[in-house]
Amino acid sequence: MEPAVLRDDMVDSLEHEAKAVVRSDQVSVAMREVPRHEFVEDDRGAYADTSHRCLGTRVLAPSTAARLLEALDVEADHTVLIVGAGVGYTAAVAAEIAGSCNVHALDIARSLVLEARSNLADAGYGEVLVDRRDGADGLPEYAPYDRILLEAAAVRPPDALLDQLDDDGRLVMPQGASEQSLTAFDADGEAEELGGVAFAPLLVDGEQVDAVERNRTAREDRERARREAQSRHGWQRDWIDWEDR
Repeated sequence: MEPAVLRDDMVDSLEHEAKAVVRSDQVSVAMREVPRHEFVEDDRGAYADTSHRCLGTRVLAPSTAARLLEALDVEADHTVLIVGAGVGYTAAVAAEIAGSCNVHALDIARSLVLEARSNLADAGYGEVLVDRRDGADGLPEYAPYDRILLEAAAVRPPDALLDQLDDDGRLVMPQGASEQSLTAFDADGEAEELGGVAFAPLLVDGEQVDAVERNRTAREDRERARREAQSRHGWQRDWIDWEDR
C-alpha cells in the first residue's frame, strides 16, 4: 500500500472518537504530509500506532506525538524549539506547519543528532537546525521562541527555557517524576495540566547512552550502582539548585 494511503489511515484513526488525539486542521494536515517511514525503519510499521526503539531512545507512537503537537498549538511562521529531538519526527511535523527554517531541535545524544539530521533531510525538512546540546540550556542564540516542546520529563520547567520563551509563548512538557502530567506553561510560568503521560526524564551530560566514560575500578562500579539505586536521574532530582548549575 502506498505510504500516503497509510498516512491517511493513520491520521483518520487518530481523529476518530475512539482516540480523538488529533483535533486541529493544522496537525491533521501536517501529519498526513510528513513521511513517517523516513523516521522509522519498518516502512509499514511506521504508520501503526505503536512506539519504536532507536539508538537507545523511544520513538513516540503517532498518538503520543499528536498529543504533544496539539498541546503545543504551532501556527504558521511560529519559531519553535524542540528539546529532545530523538529521530526528528516531531520536529518534522512542526516544520510542516511553521516552516523548516523556523524550527530548531536539540538532543543530548550525538548519535541521535546525526540520526535526526539525516532523517529530516530525507523527509524534505533539511533546513531544520538540529544541534547537540544539554536540553536544559536551550538554544539562546535563536531565542525568543513562540513555542518550546520538551520531550522529556522534569519536575519543573528549566529556567533557561522559560527565559527563551516569547512573552506570548507556550512551553509544553511532561511534568513530574513517578507521576507525570502533560503541562503547558506561559512565559510567566503559569501552568495548565492536560492529562497524564509517561516519559523518560530529561538527562544531564554524562547520562546519555553515548556518553564517554573512563575505565572504573570494581569498587567504583559498586559505589556507582549503589548511588544509582538510591537516586533519581537528571531533572527528577528536584533537590538540586538548577539555577546555580
